[in-house]
Amino acid sequence: MLDGVTLHQLVCFEAVVSEGSFQAAAEKLLRSQPSVSSSVKNLESQLQLGLLDRSGYRVTLTEAGRSFYERTRVFLQDAKRLRDHATQLAMGEESELRVVIGDLSPLPETLGLLRSFFDRSPGTRLHLHFEAISGPWERLFEDEADLIFHHIDKSDPRLEFVDLMPVELVPVVAPNFLRFPVSRSITPEQMRDYVQCVIRDTARNSPPADYFLVEGARNWTVSDQLMKKELILQGMGWGHMPRYLIEANLRDGSLIPITGQYFKGGRNELVAARRRDTPHGPVANRLWQFIADQAARIVPAIN
Repeated sequence: MLDGVTLHQLVCFEAVVSEGSFQAAAEKLLRSQPSVSSSVKNLESQLQLGLLDRSGYRVTLTEAGRSFYERTRVFLQDAKRLRDHATQLAMGEESELRVVIGDLSPLPETLGLLRSFFDRSPGTRLHLHFEAISGPWERLFEDEADLIFHHIDKSDPRLEFVDLMPVELVPVVAPNFLRFPVSRSITPEQMRDYVQCVIRDTARNSPPADYFLVEGARNWTVSDQLMKKELILQGMGWGHMPRYLIEANLRDGSLIPITGQYFKGGRNELVAARRRDTPHGPVANRLWQFIADQAARIVPAIN
């Protein structure tokens, strides 16, 4: 019954259903509308089934079409996985890999992990980038990174990830920075007169994201957590810092937490992440497995 049915016909049918019209499907597939319409009509003719009801303002699935569509989606997903697998086999050993380290990653431990792997893969060049806030996600989704170390939306079906460590974010000030006593009831209005240090979002093609920003307060932007920490230590501003980076300062009193009713801090899950919907070569897959096996090495030792 499927003799003569082509993959292209199934792709056109799936696009019409998922996009809601022949014109939208044609735009998605970069085809002409008559070409997409003809492919779907030929599919119906070969199957001897009416898959679409064209009598209304929008095309809808017939009862038979609904059942066939569900099977088509599964088949096309399997076909993509097979195509990706063939691409991986054809790749051979990659000459380079692109890795992005996000602003919340502990640098010594992350770099040490990467060095251990690439020492054993001298034929693959590492292109390493440091990005902040939305920058790592943008690099990944714009196909400018093979792997990122950052926090992600774990519900995003486009991604797979390896859990590395939780990162607690603590709002801190230097001693004597505030002109009033530190307490758990400090309000945003009280902090509005003080400079807030924030990390600069390195995303280029999406609106910058701000976290924990006090509305109306002056703020200074910096490129990384170490610069931010130094500004806060020098009493030039206040801000949220990863606890692993300031644990010793909290103990010796050179930084003071202002966590409380209004400044609750935050928590992010640091992961290694990559795209599920793109093929990965053998070196990338070995790196992925290496990270999964050595994930505990990312966690910084707190003395």
